[in-house]
Amino acid sequence: MINNRRSFLKNMGLAGASLAVIPSTLAAQSELNTESLTRLYSGVAEDETIRIGLIGAGGMGTADTKTALEVKNTELLAVCDLYDGRLEEAKERWGSGIYVTKDYKDILKRDDIDVVIIGTPDHWHKQISVDALKAGKHVYCEKPMIHSVEEGHEIIKAWKKSGKVYMVGSQGLSSLGNEKAKELLAAGAIGELNYAEGFWARNSPMGAWQYPIPEDASPQTVDWEKFIANTTDRPFDAMRFFRWRNYLDYGTGMSGDLFVHLFSSLHFITNSLGPTQVAAMGGLRYWEDGREVPDVLLGMFDYPNTKEHPAFNLSLRCNFVDGTSGSTYLKLVGSEGSMDVEWEKVTLKRNANAASDDPFLAEKSREADGRAGRKKMQAPLETVYTAQKGYKGAHFDHFSNFFNAIRNNGKVVEDPIFGFRAAAPALLCNNSYRQNKFISWDPVNMKVV
Repeated sequence: MINNRRSFLKNMGLAGASLAVIPSTLAAQSELNTESLTRLYSGVAEDETIRIGLIGAGGMGTADTKTALEVKNTELLAVCDLYDGRLEEAKERWGSGIYVTKDYKDILKRDDIDVVIIGTPDHWHKQISVDALKAGKHVYCEKPMIHSVEEGHEIIKAWKKSGKVYMVGSQGLSSLGNEKAKELLAAGAIGELNYAEGFWARNSPMGAWQYPIPEDASPQTVDWEKFIANTTDRPFDAMRFFRWRNYLDYGTGMSGDLFVHLFSSLHFITNSLGPTQVAAMGGLRYWEDGREVPDVLLGMFDYPNTKEHPAFNLSLRCNFVDGTSGSTYLKLVGSEGSMDVEWEKVTLKRNANAASDDPFLAEKSREADGRAGRKKMQAPLETVYTAQKGYKGAHFDHFSNFFNAIRNNGKVVEDPIFGFRAAAPALLCNNSYRQNKFISWDPVNMKVV
């Protein structure tokens, strides 16, 4: 790894310019590098239409499909959901000619569908993924790609056998912010990484998974038996169907929904395979609505020294009772500075006391010190990189990467192996919380120790 200031300056084309990390000619507000966006579209067969089937037309599945259809030459042919109202909405949104069904296997049987988007509750991700790959479909599966750690290797095996493209939907991974942070870390902008932290907060009923329940919700409009077919048999419960994230049979709690985004970004930026130790604690502090998962959760993780990065620690926090109306960030801290990473913005902060290893600059600094009271030239200690106006966002980039890989027989970063390594430590937080103990994880072989 490149960890020193001289290497950083040289990589940025600034070696010997001054003690500045970023010279004054690059104003404190700088634009993110857009080279990666151009790279996405090279070699794409513009006249080839990719035909899509959506499985799970709730909030995220619908949002995914809207974004997917913004990419040129894509078409939605079919929608599957277990609630009549969503199938009706799909026809209103995308046209009465859309094929609708309550059985996802009807979509997998169709030869005219190339790709399926899986936006179902978490407990169906694994089975539908495996069935779709076996049916010869490319798969975009919402995060986390698994409901339990035990399911990961089955998806990986099916994916390798299929020869298809499988992408996990942690869309922030493909952001300009993550790409810039990765570049800056590799260039030694913050020195040697030793700590990272992430925070995800919300303060609204919808943000705490208090999703609206339709007035017509009933066993007549919802195929409840299919919903619970692979889990505990229970009488129809509209709360469990429409607010499924609150229940362990179907969801993966705060860590599976939100920590997994932070793991995905962190692992991309650092080239990490994951932590070796996981610990979590938290509690149900406010949303006492029958949910089975905490609304405040803290996670701690130990990352070992590897060829990709030095040893460092990670702390993650999630709060659904945040009185400040919520915030989200990922911070990387090193020996010479830190970075606050957002999907469209990176704030680089440098340590004013970090010494230069350039002998010329060091000598000039000593000369200046010898003249009593004379001030020095000082570089900005904080530099902000922002996406150019018109940037379509991480969600669009993620789907662009996915479709580009399909059209060019390529690969994506967030494949099932990457997705499993991001999901596993998140889901192990739930185990640690419920079992009140540290859990050891082997990120190389992807198994609990």
